[in-house]
Order: sequence, then C-alpha cells, then structure tokens
Amino acid sequence: MKRVASIRLSAAVAQVLPQQGLVLFLPYDIARLAWALVRSGSCNGTPLRIRRDQLDRPTYRRVISELLSTGVLRAVTGAPQGSAFSLVGSNISDPRALLCALDPFCYVSHLSAMEYHALTDRLPEMLYLSTPALPQWRGFANDRMVKDLGEDLGAYRDQRLPGLYRSSVSKISQRTIHRYNSNHLGAFRTVKEPDFRVATIGRTFLDMLREPDLCGGLMHVLDVFRESARPHLRLILDEIDQHGAGIDKVRAGYILEEICSIRNERIDAWVIYARRGGSRKLNPTLEYSSTFSERWALSINMSIPTEWMK
Repeated sequence: MKRVASIRLSAAVAQVLPQQGLVLFLPYDIARLAWALVRSGSCNGTPLRIRRDQLDRPTYRRVISELLSTGVLRAVTGAPQGSAFSLVGSNISDPRALLCALDPFCYVSHLSAMEYHALTDRLPEMLYLSTPALPQWRGFANDRMVKDLGEDLGAYRDQRLPGLYRSSVSKISQRTIHRYNSNHLGAFRTVKEPDFRVATIGRTFLDMLREPDLCGGLMHVLDVFRESARPHLRLILDEIDQHGAGIDKVRAGYILEEICSIRNERIDAWVIYARRGGSRKLNPTLEYSSTFSERWALSINMSIPTEWMK
C-alpha cells in the first residue's frame, strides 16, 4: 500500500504564517493558527502528522521551539522575551510598529501623532500611545477571541493556550512609553511600512484640547492651532462636532476665532455650549482668572502673545 504523505504541525504553521499579512506575531496569533490546523487535521490538503483533535500546551510550546530552531521565526529585539516573533528576513525597526503589534487595540497619539502628521517640530523623548482602559481592553480582547475561535474558545482556554493580554512594556528602543487610557477608542488610521496605527489629524487636534500637557503644553498647542488649523479645518470641525464635549467646543471655538482668525458657521453653532457663570478655563491645569471671553464664557487664564490676537 502506498504511504500517504503527511506534514508536521510546525511545518504546517510555517506554511500559513506568511499568508496572514502580519508584520509581527503574538503567541496568541501562532497558537490560534496551530489550533485551527489541528482541528482541521490537514494543511492545504496534506494530512497533519499528529494524533489529536485539539492543540495542547506542550504541543504549542514544541511548535514554537521548532519554528525558532529551524529559523522560520525569530524573537523580536526590544520586546519582552517570548512576547513577539517575526518571520526571519523581515525587518522590524520602528518602535511604533512593535508597540501596535504588542497591543492590538492601541494607537500612536498626542505629541507622537503630532510629530507623525508634521504638526510639530518637536521630537518627543516619549512615545505616546492611547489604549482602552483595562476593563474595555479585556472586552475587546474577548470579542476578538470569540470572532477567531467561535465555539472552540472554551476548549482553547481549557488547554491553557496563549490569550490576548495587554503588554506592560514601559520602554522600547531607549524610549519611555506613555500610555493614555481611555474609555473609548478614538479615530485612528493604519499606516503601512512600517505597520502601525496613528490618531487621525482631526482626533489629534481634539486630543490637543483635552490633554495639552501630553501635547507639549497649551502654549505649544495654541501655536500649532495658529499655524496648522486652517488647512485642516474641515477635519477638525468634523471631529469636534462628532466627538467633542461642550467644553471642547468652547475652547476650540475661542482658539479658532480669536487666535486663528477663522470664522465659520459651524463654529458659531458651538456658542450654545458657552455657560454663563461657570468656571470653565482655557487652560485646564491653571487657576481661574477674571480675564474672560464674553462670547465663549471662558476664563482666559494664561498669557497669550499680543501678536497672536488679531
């Protein structure tokens, strides 16, 4: 009888890894692919050389060991040991790509996003990321695993195979990481080569209003608005209209009108959010000042260069 050809599980995983379109692989990425292969019992029509219908933890560890020893995978330099792998021959040098692979729900934000969009000439010493607060992050991770594994999720977890876990790495390529935890994901886009996610221009301007201290300080934020708001006005207005709170619209309205000399009917509509008799401040980190904007009912609690006020 003619012997039927078969394939080792590690060789099967090596075949399917390049088809995933990923730059980096988490342990979970490799485990779920190996799980699917074992459940199907074959790879591209060739039977697996394995006598089980579920992947277990020792077999998973053996697959990782064989992929590393045969040169299919290599550990990623700069990532915690065993937390990320790349295909041999791929060049992963951008820390933003590595961080977005380690945390599939984060994106580059604040001063780092300003740098990417050429809104600032500052070179931040820190890498700024936005990521969901831990309860929301775990919810996103569970949803992703349900989508990937379906009814097999319980059995997968019973085998103590790798799940999706938020990375706790605090420094990469000699740069400290600053994580901003938010209850809601902001708008971001995916950049290719290197592969990472970054806040959209509109979202970046909204973040400047909300967390100026993470964007170089409010004086720098005002300067960026003055220099760059006009060419990006539609994106700014769209983001603030859709996602801005009342105070965001009040601060943006004052800055766009008084510092950027921009008049627009959409900005006029934000005046309804100006609350008389309140304690709203232009700079949220400084004390209240009696100098205020009548139109925006906003305390102008910082010194603004005279030449900016046109």
